[in-house]
Amino acid sequence: MPHKTTHTLDVPGAVLTYDVRPTTDPDADATAPILMLLGSPMGASGFSTLASHFPDRTVLTYDPRGVERSEKTDGSLESTPELHAEDISRVVADAADQPVDLFATSGGAVNALALVARYPEQVRTLVAHEPPLAALLPDREAALAVARDQICPSVRSRAFGWSSFCDSTTVAGRNRSITERTNGRSEGIVTKAGSSPRIACVSSDSCTSR
Repeated sequence: MPHKTTHTLDVPGAVLTYDVRPTTDPDADATAPILMLLGSPMGASGFSTLASHFPDRTVLTYDPRGVERSEKTDGSLESTPELHAEDISRVVADAADQPVDLFATSGGAVNALALVARYPEQVRTLVAHEPPLAALLPDREAALAVARDQICPSVRSRAFGWSSFCDSTTVAGRNRSITERTNGRSEGIVTKAGSSPRIACVSSDSCTSR
């Protein structure tokens, strides 16, 4: 039976660690794209159970820079969605020989939207689960105030990753610019020809608001 393999990848400012779980289904389609599971600040360990539910797919997970096994090497404190998108792009290029299917949740969904804005040719399908894009809601001022004044102060002390997460998801301009660069494709499910991925936002009001 194939076992999970762990890989490291040197990128500017960090050494990233990712895992590949080969399919365990002998009848699986060998041509199926890799399924990547992505969170932030949650690392690969948080997807072990979910990955086990896809025996017919090769599953790719990784630790974002500064989280779990992926170490920062440049001493920087901030990790933006755009920087994470560059990291994800490099992991996909290193692990896959074709566009991936990508399930991304929470801050990982924000980073995944930044990825498809820059590198749409690397993703066949993106399911963005509950991206914390409060700046896109009709009542954005109230939502951002709650995140800034109540939620983030309580979680910043837990771990560095949560501090970076709050910084990257409570900035109105950054949230809006990511959605604008995906041409509004965070609204529902959109399919386009060519290299544009299929994108679905699920289970969040932020997916259906600008």
